Amino acid sequence: MAKMITSFVVCLVLFASINVSANFMDTFLVVGKVYCDTCRCGFETSASMYLPGSRVRIECKNRDTNDLAYTVEGFTNSKGEYKILVNSDRRDEFCDVVLIRSSDPMCAEPNTGRDRARVVLTSNNGMVSNTRFANSMGFLSNEPLASCTKILQQYEFSEDQF
Repeated sequence: MAKMITSFVVCLVLFASINVSANFMDTFLVVGKVYCDTCRCGFETSASMYLPGSRVRIECKNRDTNDLAYTVEGFTNSKGEYKILVNSDRRDEFCDVVLIRSSDPMCAEPNTGRDRARVVLTSNNGMVSNTRFANSMGFLSNEPLASCTKILQQYEFSEDQF
């Protein structure tokens, strides 16, 4: 009788651990950064500043109809980083992290082309980790810094190229 009870308890524990593991596989952590492009050059530079308190959203759309299927929002921390938990496998949906609002009114214009980042939110793709790293997204400052000419020279660009 004791062997049967022990076997039953072992089976319950195994079933519970498999269930917890399956639920964990459907949870994803999306990590990324939001910056202010202080030189208005369209990409991060050594003069870029990261924006604490900025709002971002994950939007997942149906692949066939392009209808919005899932959204979740988050905010950047003191280092301009966000971490958003997605509690379900989005399978065949297209998912993007998008800029919603800058925390800095002097740097609030979304940088076209850097205003969203595609993320894959499914465990059916060979990736082992449930953490997804999104490309950095940026806002453009109202006015470029005076030091931008020198900074852009490091990248072999000139002001007239922007």
